[in-house]
Formats: sequence, C-alpha cells, structure tokens
Amino acid sequence: MAEKKNLMTYEGLKQIENELENLKTVRRKENAQKIKEAREQGDLSENAEYDAAKEEQREIEARIEELEALLKHAEVADVDEADHNKVHVGSIVKVYDEEFDEEIEYYMVGTSEADTFRNRISNECPVGAALMGHIAGDEVSVETPAGVSKYKVISVSRREE
Repeated sequence: MAEKKNLMTYEGLKQIENELENLKTVRRKENAQKIKEAREQGDLSENAEYDAAKEEQREIEARIEELEALLKHAEVADVDEADHNKVHVGSIVKVYDEEFDEEIEYYMVGTSEADTFRNRISNECPVGAALMGHIAGDEVSVETPAGVSKYKVISVSRREE
C-alpha cells in the first residue's frame, strides 16, 4: 500500500526543516552535555538529573523521527499553479458563519500545520475539506460532530510570502 502524502504549504515545509535542523544540531548537543554532567555526579541509579536528561533525549529522538517521517512523505501545495479563485491549500478564505453570525478568516494548510487557535485549518478537517474547491459566493454545509454548520464563502485570496 502506498504511503499517504502529507500535503503542506511551503511555509510549513520550511518550519519543519528548521525545527529538524535545530533538534539535530543544537538540542542533541545540549542534551548530550546534560547527560555528561549528570554522569559525572556519580551513582546513576538515584540521579534525577540523569533520568531527566535521558527522558529529554528520548523525546528529542522521537520528535526527530516524527519530523523525518513527515518530510519523507511531504508534498508541497503548488500555490502558483492553483486557481486563485478556488479554495486550496495555501489559500486564505474568508467565510460567513451563519450559526454564529460572524465572519472568520482561515488559512488553509496541510494536516501537520493545522492550528485552530491561529485559524490555520487543515484541508482534511470537516470545515477545511468542505471548503476545498469552492469560490466566493458559494454556500457550504459542513457535517461536524456538533451538527451541520453553514458557511458562505466571502473571498478567497493568496497568502503573500
């Protein structure tokens, strides 16, 4: 079975690459120094600093593995080739939420970049998936765990890099 591609924006790809580089070049060295210093304190069986440093090492290595897997299957959305009138990964879409009588602006991103607190929604979440491919003026119904939500697409634009 083919591995699922991880669609993301160019900005998201760069953030992951930068985090991975920092983990490999900075955090690993800092952690190795903590382990070395903790070892120098003697008995490792009752050494809380050593245990904490080893736990941090496991977390760093797990995150590195996670980021490498994301990058291995990364596919950057080609915003230059996309129809800028339609919602796609990399679009900024302003919608009117009928239920809450408010306008909301979303930045459409890949799953690994989603952050609802910053209005960055994934192309795979219910709202994001429903908005994909729509243009300004379209009305969209979204089946969510809380019920059906209705949105009207006000505008679709491209994020300036």
